[in-house]
Amino acid sequence: MTGHFKDNQTIAKRDLSVLWHPCTQMKDHETFPIIPIKTGQGVWLEDFDGNRYLDAISSWWVNLFGHTNPTINAALKDQLDTLEHVIFAGFTHESAIKLAEKLVEVTPTGLNRCFYADNGSAAVEVALKMSFHYWRNLCHNPGQPKKTKFITLENSYHGETLGALAVGNVPLYKETYAPLLMDVITVPSPDCYHREDGESWAAYSSRRFELMENTLRDHAETVCAVIIEPLVQCAGNMRMYDPVYLKLLREACSKYNVHLIADEIAVGFGRTGTLFACEQAAITPDFMCLSKGLTGGYLPLSAVLTTDDIYQAFYDDYQKLTAFLHSHSYTGNALACRAGLATLEIFQQKNVIENNHNLSILMAQVSERFHDHPHISDVRQTGMIVAIEMVKNKHTREPYPWQERRGLRVYQYALSKGVLLRPLGNVIYFMPPYIINEDEIRLMADVAWGGIQQATRD
Repeated sequence: MTGHFKDNQTIAKRDLSVLWHPCTQMKDHETFPIIPIKTGQGVWLEDFDGNRYLDAISSWWVNLFGHTNPTINAALKDQLDTLEHVIFAGFTHESAIKLAEKLVEVTPTGLNRCFYADNGSAAVEVALKMSFHYWRNLCHNPGQPKKTKFITLENSYHGETLGALAVGNVPLYKETYAPLLMDVITVPSPDCYHREDGESWAAYSSRRFELMENTLRDHAETVCAVIIEPLVQCAGNMRMYDPVYLKLLREACSKYNVHLIADEIAVGFGRTGTLFACEQAAITPDFMCLSKGLTGGYLPLSAVLTTDDIYQAFYDDYQKLTAFLHSHSYTGNALACRAGLATLEIFQQKNVIENNHNLSILMAQVSERFHDHPHISDVRQTGMIVAIEMVKNKHTREPYPWQERRGLRVYQYALSKGVLLRPLGNVIYFMPPYIINEDEIRLMADVAWGGIQQATRD
């Protein structure tokens, strides 16, 4: 099966002769070796030289129950002998139906329709198009709909296809691809990193909502939807805010007749302490985007959950030309849907949310020491996500220059100690699989501490 794949150096050389990796300046690999992975088991990865790495980031936040999970493995083996894929236009299959039924059951009340796509960015594109197209279908003059814009938050990230990039707020991406992107309205974030001394998360988030309220009031007639990452702006340096912001936003969107899109791609499926982050504000968005953990890290799949009201705006005679215009060749892939079903079965059978609560308490305990570090400005946590922010000056919160790549030093140190951390700039974070044990949590924190000590030495 492995052929000539015998050792790290040989395999890395072959890789670099043909492959182009994501989020990577490939020239870096002249200095920093790429690591070929041979096997995965539970929270551990092993390379071809026999080195093992604790996957403290769930391989980009997807492997909820670890690698080669026996429950998901068994489901996929069974599905392989039944059906691997079938066109999803005019056809359907059991796994897609069962998964949609289960998603409707477990997501917030009122999300009764499920549309499949194949990755997180695609889910965001679907939600944006559905919202725009909904208002177009309701408009008396479809050629000139009034509602064409979207509101997004500062520091947000929603994916890297063009629509998703447009409603995100990553400066490098927006500047690079600006001529390709639609215009959006950007509102300052409720990110609690910037709260005043002694101010609670809830007070700060409520205060910041005034900016969103004003924007909705002024632009409601031309805005289709607000898109938001509930509770944690993950790719935006794991910045966090209070659920009260979501509650206020839901009320305002209803008041001003604007859709609410909840991008739960990274925070869904138990990451924030509840199955979905929106639950902590007891709200139902108009659209919920899901991916990443949906299949437990096995296969690309995403889903957009929406309401019967939105579905009905597209449901009409063919001659009216109101049908939703979006498709993927692999929509509703049988293998991916079966992996999603197995993932949700684990949640149901293993009492995952309660177990995660206990793990999150331990993660908080092992992270206590970071508060007193002279180059750490903030240690924040939401459920199974802990973020530790390194700065040049703790008192002024002056950041390290990005060119110094302090986070990369932590990454390299951690690999040398057998832990996979992948900092976001100068923010080190823990987002481990839910099957991690107490000793592994302590190892993760100890290695992060050592990496930060080394990275901030000069």
